[in-house]
Amino acid sequence: MIRSKANLLLSIKKVTQINKGKQTAGIDGMIAITTYDRIKLYNLIKEYNIKHIRPKPAKRVYIPKKNGKMRPLGIPIIKDRIFQNIVKNALEPQWEARFEPSTYGFRPKRSTHDALVNLHLKLKSGSTRQWIFEGDFKGCFDNLNHQYIMECLKGFPAKETIYKWLKAGYVDNNTFNDTNTGTPQGGIVSPLLANIALHGMEYELGVRYYLDRENHKLARNSVGVVKYADDFVIVCKTKEEAESMYEKLIPYLDKRGLTLAGDKTKVTHIREGFDFLGFNLRQYKTNNGMRLLIKPSKASVKKARETIKIVFLQLRGKPVGDLIIKLNPIIRGIGNYWSSEVAKKIFSNLDRYIWIKVRKHLKILHPNKPFKWIYRKYFKADYTGVSKDKWILTDPHESKTQLFRMSWIPIVRHAMVKYMNSPDDASLEAYFDERAKKEFIRDNVLSRRKIAKGSNFKCRVCKQSLVGEELLKINQIVPKIIGGDELYDNLELLHQSCRKQHLTLLGKYGEGRELPKVCTYFENKQVKPNSQEGYRLMKKAFKKFKYQYV
Repeated sequence: MIRSKANLLLSIKKVTQINKGKQTAGIDGMIAITTYDRIKLYNLIKEYNIKHIRPKPAKRVYIPKKNGKMRPLGIPIIKDRIFQNIVKNALEPQWEARFEPSTYGFRPKRSTHDALVNLHLKLKSGSTRQWIFEGDFKGCFDNLNHQYIMECLKGFPAKETIYKWLKAGYVDNNTFNDTNTGTPQGGIVSPLLANIALHGMEYELGVRYYLDRENHKLARNSVGVVKYADDFVIVCKTKEEAESMYEKLIPYLDKRGLTLAGDKTKVTHIREGFDFLGFNLRQYKTNNGMRLLIKPSKASVKKARETIKIVFLQLRGKPVGDLIIKLNPIIRGIGNYWSSEVAKKIFSNLDRYIWIKVRKHLKILHPNKPFKWIYRKYFKADYTGVSKDKWILTDPHESKTQLFRMSWIPIVRHAMVKYMNSPDDASLEAYFDERAKKEFIRDNVLSRRKIAKGSNFKCRVCKQSLVGEELLKINQIVPKIIGGDELYDNLELLHQSCRKQHLTLLGKYGEGRELPKVCTYFENKQVKPNSQEGYRLMKKAFKKFKYQYV
């Protein structure tokens, strides 16, 4: 894996095309946005030897945290990011087979929702574990012991290179600084190294499991742990047992050079409730006894309101169409994240909040018009007919541009990833493919779901899954310029980079030469473009007329 050319090419693609920081340069100012730049970069590093590279210091930048403070990030140069991804791809499968089942942060195919379902199973009504030790490592990424990380990596071929990255230092305000502890936030391999260093909490606390039919469950007298990055929760049976966790964690913390954050570490009863990963978990008294409910936390709801408020302030006096286009992704994103928990009432409250903001926005837009006139102009029925609501904010110039309602999002319970299941296990490929499809359906609008199902959730260009980090773009199979329409049969979802490749080939072969021949050939076969037979014929036609994907 470390010497693999395929790994190098995939790492270049991830760093220069997929990652959000692809346009952020390190201290050398180098980025690779165009195909020419990426080819040049590949030719520059293709003869690499991972053991002999010399890392450059990271560039220190600061981003705001939730509490108002600033979080330091270290941005390595682009070549170091590529080499780190190569090492990560080689090291991660080895540790995925070892990591404890209660660890969720920065791991493939595991999310915050998996961690919440795990906690729900441990704390639901009838559970004897009702005391919670809430923990948080103080400056986790900045204080991890380098020597301990090296001990964990014993026997790994690129161990010394990882040590060089840890010791590379950073440049802040044109001043070089050494890094004697910690893993720099912003490095591609840093989250994996942090997970490796934090591995072993269940072992230190004596957590035990037993197999009940096909499911692994906690042993009767064992405490339970759920960890996401540097936040963790330990569930216990008594208050005394929960308070004893301070002392039991000392050996674990000392090995790794860590301490607990005093302001975020406390012992709580489940009836009082606690916040974790943006949600509040608490047992409520009902007619049938106690019931555990997981709701969006007050802080999360407040942040959502502030985000929506900022959009209205930024677009005050702007056309309604601009407001709708800006708000819809925010409403869907927040709603989809909350949609696996108890959030229907909060959805309705936020819809009401948005309605009040919309009325103010329209009154500012038309101060001399009565509300009856405003309602007739801007509020219409759902053009799809799915909702019976006749008072949906609509762009008067484009009837299909309508404001989305958070209350339209259904509550769908998340299925937790089982025990130590890993996507690197070839026997579980179908299991993770099915989870990926459900994740896509949860996070996307109805039109995208329908288009993705047409291609079985695969990108036609690269044949890889549409579920992942890379942005997706809707593409017309038969281009509009030569008669293609916008019906579902003529639409497909492609990765952003794959669509650029597709459009490049259209520009090369499609200007009055081979492309019309391809389309004529295709029409004569009388099959739907996105059907299995259609893809086969399209590929055959592309090959015949020298329109091939490379």
